[in-house]
Amino acid sequence: MKELLDFIDPRNRPDMAVFVSQTLLRLLVAAMLGGIIGLERESKRKAAGLRTNMFICFGSAMFTILSERLAGDFGGDNTRIAAQIIPGIGFIGAGSILHSKGGVSGLTTAATIFVVASIGMAAGGGLMLPALFATLLLLVALHFLGFLETQLNLKPIGMTYEIRGERADEMVSAVNQILDEERRVMQEIQLSPFNGGFRMIFRVDALRTDHTRLMGRLRNAAPVRHFECLTCNDLE
Repeated sequence: MKELLDFIDPRNRPDMAVFVSQTLLRLLVAAMLGGIIGLERESKRKAAGLRTNMFICFGSAMFTILSERLAGDFGGDNTRIAAQIIPGIGFIGAGSILHSKGGVSGLTTAATIFVVASIGMAAGGGLMLPALFATLLLLVALHFLGFLETQLNLKPIGMTYEIRGERADEMVSAVNQILDEERRVMQEIQLSPFNGGFRMIFRVDALRTDHTRLMGRLRNAAPVRHFECLTCNDLE
């Protein structure tokens, strides 16, 4: 009974009070750092956004603290629980990787999840400076290096196009011919009637310079009466 009261009111035990305060601080820091990274991912409309990264970072910190505390109270290897975080995060990362049209997407998201888990473990272990440094470095890599890859024409980006014409079959045939010659594939295609004609919306993944050439060809295609790039801000 006394142990229960000491746990409920840690003021009865100075060492428990210190443990509780340190634990709460570490968990709070982990949640904040994971949330910061999650906000950046959320702004890029990634599947693993704010809540996912926050929960992963918080959970990793929690398991690290439990691993250390349970081993201290009951004996045993104080890294046993924490060591299982890595394969567990591997399953989550694998779930974020998608295979489609002969390509792979989600590798950056999976790698981000892996690093976020390590930041949570560092925060849970009381290594605040490495956790803060890793968060800053990850944000720089995600934001500035991604921007640099796009500007230097090193990374394919997805652009959404809209074309309108009188005949759907002619539009689809013309677009398919252009994309075949450019060795590109349409994705997320939508075809619907519009003002007596047809409207076609589709997405293409290509390098920055390839998009510029592709837009010129689509704009000048014979069946196309109207052409618009819906996400051309990504090229600026």
